[in-house]
Amino acid sequence: MTEQDFVAKLSEYRGKNVFNPWGESDLLYDVGVVAPTVRRMNLAVYMALRPEVDYIFMGEALGYQGGHFSGVALTCERMLLGYHQVKPQMIFGDYVAQRTSDPAKLANKVLQQKGFNEPTDTVVWQGLQDYGFDVGKVFLWNIFPFHPHQEGNVLTNRTPSQEELRIGFRYFYELQQLHPQARVVAIGKKCQQTLSAFGVECVALRHPSMGGVAEFRRGLAELGK
Repeated sequence: MTEQDFVAKLSEYRGKNVFNPWGESDLLYDVGVVAPTVRRMNLAVYMALRPEVDYIFMGEALGYQGGHFSGVALTCERMLLGYHQVKPQMIFGDYVAQRTSDPAKLANKVLQQKGFNEPTDTVVWQGLQDYGFDVGKVFLWNIFPFHPHQEGNVLTNRTPSQEELRIGFRYFYELQQLHPQARVVAIGKKCQQTLSAFGVECVALRHPSMGGVAEFRRGLAELGK
């Protein structure tokens, strides 16, 4: 399977109370029907710039402040647009990635100007940068690669079900075939337990949420030595 095949396959999935950023348009908040095409291109460029990686960092699922609108796991729009300490060149090289949230549909003036920002995404990218990781050799992904949300509100997050995690793992398995040499790093104990249940060997880092930033950074520093 090629990277293009992988992105095309991702775009086909549909699930109840799940948003697929590469295959669906968010009629309430997207810039329009072109949005999934933009997000597919964002992901395709991100993948093409990482033909060989040393690490695959794994979260649990996409969130509405991150990959829902950027099309890239653990990456938010503010990074794409240059309004973040993590610069877009670190993610996309010379490619100019586009946002897909429509400023006219957002009430918050900061969101209108700068796009969505996601705290965990910030901690992960900043930690990789601070501890000397070659970000071109790190791939960010989620066990369930889509965005599970509460019924009737796409600007929410929910925990993916066990069935959704099983579905998501199939995509991870195919991703892993593209990078068989990569070391898998689970962000959070729950993510580690899920990957282990699927037979994946992985290193676990403390999840940065709920006061875990310092411990996450310590673990990342050890990993990068």
